[in-house]
Amino acid sequence: MKIKLTKLEKFWILYDIGNSAFILMVATMIPLYFNYLAEQAGISPVDYLAYWGYAASVATIIVALIGPVAGTIADTQHYKKWIWAGFIAVGALCCMLLGFVRSWMPFLIVFILAKIGYSTANIFYDSMLTDVTEQDRVDEVSAQGFAWGYIGSCIPFLCCLVLALGSGSLGLSMNTAMMLSFCITAVWWALSALPLMKHYRQKHFAASQKKAVRNSLRRLLNTVKNIRKEKPVFLFLLAFFFYIDGVYTIIDMATAYGAALGLDSSGLLGALLLTQIVAFPCSILFGRLAARFDTGRLITLCIGAYLCIAVFAFFMSSQIHFWILAVCVGMFQGGVQALSRSYFARIIPPEKSGEYFGIMDICGKGASFLGTALAGFISQLTGSINYGVGSIVFIFLIGLFLLQKALKVPTSD
Repeated sequence: MKIKLTKLEKFWILYDIGNSAFILMVATMIPLYFNYLAEQAGISPVDYLAYWGYAASVATIIVALIGPVAGTIADTQHYKKWIWAGFIAVGALCCMLLGFVRSWMPFLIVFILAKIGYSTANIFYDSMLTDVTEQDRVDEVSAQGFAWGYIGSCIPFLCCLVLALGSGSLGLSMNTAMMLSFCITAVWWALSALPLMKHYRQKHFAASQKKAVRNSLRRLLNTVKNIRKEKPVFLFLLAFFFYIDGVYTIIDMATAYGAALGLDSSGLLGALLLTQIVAFPCSILFGRLAARFDTGRLITLCIGAYLCIAVFAFFMSSQIHFWILAVCVGMFQGGVQALSRSYFARIIPPEKSGEYFGIMDICGKGASFLGTALAGFISQLTGSINYGVGSIVFIFLIGLFLLQKALKVPTSD
């Protein structure tokens, strides 16, 4: 049954529309522009894919290190909103700076900083879910966030696509077109945060104390030491570590993989735009299915589908294959992310949401480091891009196995 969204829930969803514009650029135009810079520097397709994977890995390692600490500090009263805003500022500014970089190595460095800002801000954004809605609405609201994020991000993306593909007819150089594209994306992202920033109030928090940073670190250490005793949380995080690895790796490297295979860039961008369009209704559908079916079983369905997608990607060799892949990813991408977020929000203490989502981000970002680094390493080791992508299959299998063990443990909700 469809729920009527509150004003605060709508503002929370609006930020997903804004920040999704950046991650859509990361999945589409940024790898292609990096490929353009790499080709000018004489870098081979295999090395290009590997360097892109390594850059994504560096960003995720840094976020995995700082995320839980920042998240725990943000659980202190009055801190969460301002730390969130700070990382948005870092990410949006670096996104804009990407348009002014003309060499591949500085481009990767600025990209890493932008990805750190985006990913760390998302830790706090995800943890706000327990403050902006009620327990019985988290599946639907979480799914609506991803759904509208997918479709809303297409608006600035289409503007950027027109600039990039029509740069010649518009009398613009490729560098100028990309500079404008990065600026549009950064402004869209920053502006989308303003309504939530103005109206958000932290309902669940740890009381403000002297030496807030030191006390926050103590809370984090205690949670990390005791989390193995919280079996539903611990086993789910262990499963999440593996299965979300495959999801993030596919998101981070899909366009780079297609470009390295020599597929037409216009076709790649069109297919990934189709992914966003397909993901919109499918994400909403999964949110509503969660009201009728067990959330854990729906996550299992999504992982099984991604396992098949990874097998299909191993054999991919043509443009039509990439379009089929794009549709399949769109069907399950929003579902697995939204339901994982809402399932986790229900099994953790709400007053420690920033801390726990920070720990969850270690699992997600740590896994993403493993996946992108593994794909890059195997590609270079074997000289085959397909073998690099094929390694993701085994990570999905491990995640699926561990999730089944996690779902057998009763939760307190």
